Amino acid sequence: MPSFLTNRSKTSAARSKNSAAFAVLGGAQVTLVAAITLLTVPLPAIQREFGLGQGDLALLTSAYGLTFGGLLLLGGRLADRWGARETFLAGMALLALASAAGGLAPGHAVLLAARFAQGAGAAVAAPAAVSLVTRLRPDVRERERALAVWGTLSVTGAVAGSLLSGLVAAAASWRWSFLLPAAVGIAAVAAGIVLLPPAPRTAARLDVPGALLVTAGLIAFAYGLLEGTTAVVVAGLVLTAGFVVLQARTPRPLLPLRLVADPRRGAALLVVFVTAAASATTTFLLSLYMQQVRGLSPIATSLAFLPFLLVVVMGPVSGRLLRRLGVRHVLVAGLLLAAVSMLLLGRVASEGTVLAGLLVFPVASGLAFSGATVAALDGVRAEDAGAAGGLVNTAMEAGPTVGLAVLVALAAARAGAVPAGGARAMTEGYGFALTAMAPAFLLAAATVAAAFAWTDSQRTDSQRTSSQRTDSHGQRSDG
Repeated sequence: MPSFLTNRSKTSAARSKNSAAFAVLGGAQVTLVAAITLLTVPLPAIQREFGLGQGDLALLTSAYGLTFGGLLLLGGRLADRWGARETFLAGMALLALASAAGGLAPGHAVLLAARFAQGAGAAVAAPAAVSLVTRLRPDVRERERALAVWGTLSVTGAVAGSLLSGLVAAAASWRWSFLLPAAVGIAAVAAGIVLLPPAPRTAARLDVPGALLVTAGLIAFAYGLLEGTTAVVVAGLVLTAGFVVLQARTPRPLLPLRLVADPRRGAALLVVFVTAAASATTTFLLSLYMQQVRGLSPIATSLAFLPFLLVVVMGPVSGRLLRRLGVRHVLVAGLLLAAVSMLLLGRVASEGTVLAGLLVFPVASGLAFSGATVAALDGVRAEDAGAAGGLVNTAMEAGPTVGLAVLVALAAARAGAVPAGGARAMTEGYGFALTAMAPAFLLAAATVAAAFAWTDSQRTDSQRTSSQRTDSHGQRSDG
């Protein structure tokens, strides 16, 4: 066989393996996010089986997110320290084991422990997956397209989890909410062993004090917001501030502060935070409205969010737009569209307007998440890839926690100000909270525009200074 045919065959095989590996990582990412919402609709069945109170249900619901969000920065550094491939496989194995334990749980204690362990496995796997994606696509343009698709997977997972949650509650035992992630975890580990490429490791020692501080701080902050406990929120903020101070002083930080000092990356993380907050809050508030005010069944409520699946096609579309228009224009367009969608969704009593909002928001969030993911991971050193992935995922997890706490409080305050009470008060409260997200998106758009303009100006000045030095050196040489 001619050598050029042999080389072409090898190249084709390598590309096929590369695509299969990306599919494994993408499927895992969708599952990690879907597992958050898979338990939502079947909760009443769990409550009846184990005789749980409302407090027990609330903790069971939030347990996954607490460990997931709290351990992400540590998970990112573990990927850099131990290798992204090994860390991803370990995280997915832990997710599979914890999910199986939850699906077979004989009582509440085992179920709660399994839920916490699921989140820990997700926190280990998610940053490693991002790091592996950047290794699978070494070419800049291919990496940009891959990250654009990756940016939409979290929304896809959230929508898939909500839809599957309703189907599981209607057609099967609640235990399938755990057994489905277990099956995906096993498949991801088996396929990952064969398909995923080896990744480099760093020789740096792990920043254990920093890991303890940030994990305790993020978990305390999230738990305090969820429970409405001010003292715990303050404690979480103090611990997180202590973590930042420690990172500035330690020679081998868990989170290199240079990652958040870049204005473009900071703006991108803000976009991830705000868009994730809006996505979670929209689903939560509209679900309550549809069931409490409109009287829809759980499965009908889940199906009402089918338009959100438009985000699936936004990954490839965003990749092409990023190449043609650039990150700044895609981000700003997505954020402005998101503001429009919040104004539409805020009119919850109008079915046509809400449907328009449900169609616009997935397009907007797809553009925003894709552009922000590309901007947040642009220019990251290989040894910081896991930490950067953990940072993006932390913003993704913190957004819903803060957004729900703030906007649910706004909805309750507005509803309490309506004298009539009842359905009218709930309608006004939910509509007011959703509308309040529009200014947040406009502020994020202004921040993106300012950050990109400032960095462009800095780069232009740097290039001009470098050019002047070169000319001056040349003139001295001629003289």
